[in-house]
Amino acid sequence: MATTKKVPAGKVNATAKKAAAKKVAAKAKPAQVAKPARTAKPAPEPAPAATAPAPSTRIPAAVPPAKPKKAKLVRDSFTIPKPEYAVLDELKQRVARAGLSAKKSELLRAGIKALAAMSDSALLAAVAAVPAIKTGRPAKD
Repeated sequence: MATTKKVPAGKVNATAKKAAAKKVAAKAKPAQVAKPARTAKPAPEPAPAATAPAPSTRIPAAVPPAKPKKAKLVRDSFTIPKPEYAVLDELKQRVARAGLSAKKSELLRAGIKALAAMSDSALLAAVAAVPAIKTGRPAKD
C-alpha cells in the first residue's frame, strides 16, 4: 500500500507547481535557428598617408570643465583655552558685520592658510607667542 501525503484543501503542493511551470517553459521556448557560417571579409586597405584631412569648419563644442575632486575630510578634536576660544566668537562677529558668515572650522582653516603663507621667521614667532598647554580633556569643574 502506497502512502501519500494529505494536502489541506486550498493548498497545492509546491513541488508539483514547480514541475508544471518547468514543463510549460520548456514547451514555450522557440526552436533555435542555426546561424549561417561567417564569410571572411577582406581587410580594408589603408588610406594613403599623403592625403591630409580636410580642415573642419565646425566650431568645437565647449568642453565642460572637469569637477575638482572633493578633498577627504578629517574629523579631529583639540583642547583650547577659554580666552582663545572666545576670540573665535569675536572673529565670527567681525565676519558677520562685514556681511558674510563663517563657522569656527572655516576660521581655523583660514588661520592655517595665513600661517602657511608666512615666512619661516614669522611662523616661528607666531608659534612661540602661543603658550603650550596640557593635551587631553580638561578636568570637570
